[in-house]
Amino acid sequence: MDLDMAQVRAFVRTAEELHFGRAAGTLAISQQALSKRIARLEFLLGTELFQRGGNGVRLTEAGRRFLPPARQTVAAADAAVAAAVGEDRPLRVDVWGHLYAPMRTLAQVAGRAGELVLGHGRDLPAATTALLHGDIDAALGRVHPPLPAGLAHRLVRLEPVDAVLSADHPLAAEPALRPDQLRDSVLWAPGALDRLDFLHRFADRFGIQETATSVNLGLAHFLAGVAQEPRRFSLVPADVPLPEVTGVRSVPLADPTPLYAWSLLWRAGNGRPGLNSLLTACAEEAGQNRWLEYDPTRDWLPEPPVSGPGPGPE
Repeated sequence: MDLDMAQVRAFVRTAEELHFGRAAGTLAISQQALSKRIARLEFLLGTELFQRGGNGVRLTEAGRRFLPPARQTVAAADAAVAAAVGEDRPLRVDVWGHLYAPMRTLAQVAGRAGELVLGHGRDLPAATTALLHGDIDAALGRVHPPLPAGLAHRLVRLEPVDAVLSADHPLAAEPALRPDQLRDSVLWAPGALDRLDFLHRFADRFGIQETATSVNLGLAHFLAGVAQEPRRFSLVPADVPLPEVTGVRSVPLADPTPLYAWSLLWRAGNGRPGLNSLLTACAEEAGQNRWLEYDPTRDWLPEPPVSGPGPGPE
């Protein structure tokens, strides 16, 4: 059986959106045309891929089995077209976790990674959706499970974080702090804690009971919020240059030192040469600057470091 790529692509988009109208919009076709493609694919396969009813659209068991290889087929077709036409556009890379300054990491490898076009993803779910839709080629940020099928990732940097406290905080004069010494403090977060996995896990692990939230309008605004209340603190990478905000002090954390994990994420089967160059540049920088050092007796991570499946995108 020869599969029609337009039909397979229509299936994959609909499986990701679970909504015929939205899927049709992402493909720039009518909903009627999308429905016809999927109906033809189901006819050729001899089985239904979707359950359609009053409760919306759901994958059948056959649809769930078909989805992973269908994604790989679409990715392979895209890579084949790019190879045939000699596609040389810049690599499109989104970042998230903006309070932790992801651009610093990319800036250190950009010269060796080829031409990059950088975007600003809102969060991990937004980045994974953009990758699966083919809107971007790669993304940099903190990866945590569960991830959608069809994506691969590689750990590229483990970055120590410091506590930033109000200068009036009772612990502000300490040369270093253990994370559990912050138990009676208020964790200041740039949004709802249930959407900020790293801060959420830190609070759970070290018994931080009180939290307060802000709107993420940049690091200076965020730190000004820390300064306003003597019991507030938050976490930022140890080597991030802090803006000049009156009333804030940065204190190293130790025993254990929390580490923020940066990973590159891409769609499995994406064979773009620029992606290999970016991964290679990150690996070289990690080796030169000890980016991946981790000692479980000294450091803390929400989960053990995982490099992700496979050696690279090819």
